[in-house]
Amino acid sequence: MADDSTSRFQAGQTGLIVRIPDAEPVVREWRERFDPSARAGVPAHVTVLFPFLDESRIDARVRSALVDILDGHRSFDLGFGSCGRFPGVLYLAPEPDTQLRRLTEAIAGRWPEAPPYGGRFTEVVPHLTVADGVDEAVLDEVEADLLSKLPFRSRVSSVALMVHDGAKWHERASFALAE
Repeated sequence: MADDSTSRFQAGQTGLIVRIPDAEPVVREWRERFDPSARAGVPAHVTVLFPFLDESRIDARVRSALVDILDGHRSFDLGFGSCGRFPGVLYLAPEPDTQLRRLTEAIAGRWPEAPPYGGRFTEVVPHLTVADGVDEAVLDEVEADLLSKLPFRSRVSSVALMVHDGAKWHERASFALAE
């Protein structure tokens, strides 16, 4: 695959994610091969809001507003027992996805200038991308392997703010959900 992180992502871009560390043993090898965000430093995750505000806009007021919003949401458990697809993309489907949708709605509602995925989609489908931009035969191979390793569960207790520096993504802050 001839994709590099510098052409797909821009310096100063930010995103909000929930890390799914329990997915790493299941998806790491595939993500490193077939997910540009993994090669750019993003851990296994489900996106809450991308793109978020440009890094230059992330100040103490924005951080405080994120704390206020996220403090109104409780930690939750997700199950991953099936795969799903978008064109050229294979993902793990989190279940239930209601709390993820609520997080996205709350943050996008506070910052309407930062709609999910730039407003490209009418419905936001929470997902953990494993392979992106590859042909169906590769997706079939990856899916067969993943299905042999499912299900697993993961606890979500925070939302991470990721920032792209022009070459890699880095976590700049983590915001706890209420217990």
